[in-house]
Amino acid sequence: MSSTGIAPTIASLFPGGLPLWLRAYDGSVAGDESGPYGLEITSRRGLAYMMTAPGDLGLARAYVAGDLVLHGVHPGDPYEAIARLKGHTGFKIPNPAKLAGLVAALGVGNLVPPHPPAQEHLPAWRRRAEGMRALTSWGRHSQQRDADAIHHHYDVSNTFYEHVLGESMTYTCAVFPTPQASLEEAQENKYDLVCRKLDLKPGQRLLDLGCGWGGMVRHAARHYGVKALGVTLSREQATWAQNEIKRQGLDDLAEVRHLDYRDVAETDFDAVSSIGLTEHIGVANYPAYFAFIHDKLKPEGRMLNHCITRHDNRGSAHAGAFIDRYVFPDGELAGSGTIVRAVEDAGLEVQHHENFREHYAKTLAGWCRNLAENWDACVAETNEGTARVWGLYMAGSRIGFERNEIQLHHVLATKTVDGVSGYPLRHEF
Repeated sequence: MSSTGIAPTIASLFPGGLPLWLRAYDGSVAGDESGPYGLEITSRRGLAYMMTAPGDLGLARAYVAGDLVLHGVHPGDPYEAIARLKGHTGFKIPNPAKLAGLVAALGVGNLVPPHPPAQEHLPAWRRRAEGMRALTSWGRHSQQRDADAIHHHYDVSNTFYEHVLGESMTYTCAVFPTPQASLEEAQENKYDLVCRKLDLKPGQRLLDLGCGWGGMVRHAARHYGVKALGVTLSREQATWAQNEIKRQGLDDLAEVRHLDYRDVAETDFDAVSSIGLTEHIGVANYPAYFAFIHDKLKPEGRMLNHCITRHDNRGSAHAGAFIDRYVFPDGELAGSGTIVRAVEDAGLEVQHHENFREHYAKTLAGWCRNLAENWDACVAETNEGTARVWGLYMAGSRIGFERNEIQLHHVLATKTVDGVSGYPLRHEF
């Protein structure tokens, strides 16, 4: 096999070499093509993406645009290939002599950045610069900017989400009662666990922040007789949820509004659930967020916060370039200790804290399986680039949970007044 050409030159940039074979449009190959998994650069544009944004972002751009093919996996579930690539995508910086040779081998034209794929959101620095014009006490998380970020991620297509998420239409970590449980059973179990942790009873009032398609609202109303209000910044989610509430005949108990949670006027709720919203509000806004929840609760009321966290409290809260530009614009993650501290500093008493990391890995595996099985319908509903983003993002996230790079935590707290929490001596859920 020749040591010259695009593929060997690119492969030489990766520390320790690429863990799967690489083929390029000039016919060159690096690695053993008899292996089950490989990469193929199919065009000059794909090479330019990789060279002008070395690492995960360049590879993602080329893949989303269709200029980089993953062999041996389905685009809806590229887990096996991504698992081998993860941790091996950082280019080495060549010395000046090698850099000159690299430019000669690959061509100066491939150092000109192509226009990013249509699915890519503005980079964080551009959003920060533009957000300076409308700064609020919430920093870059103004209501309009948060609405734009939510629209980018959640208003893809309700039909698309039905294919990927399944009947539950639940886009948060499931809780598997057994390893063999189905995704639907696990999502139902998750909602019921949250209801039990909140100790919901008939006639009580629940506020569900960032309610998605209303799964928690409907479960609490149907099974616990609670009057439940959910709010979401996604108009598509709100419309779907409102229709489903009517279809199930839950209008007397359940309500979903297209509304920023900061605009909820009601108070004195018996319970507040926040399932998958904290990731979007920004770490700097945790104090204001949990103070808001504190003020919405009646004395002895309970709060359950369910969110993705980092595995420690030391690293940067900012997401990587791919997640920031293609999946969760402005999303931030902190360690669970940071969440607990913010909850306590807001005047709430933490009663229970639990990690569901492995459950989220299983949840993502289920979503990838659904995407692969419904690939043609998902592509028809959106486009192939968007479907590729979702397969890449979910498979990569699954690996992150499996390797304990990220976690999923429940933090249960009470509004304790004058030492009275209303909480039993031991947990009863």
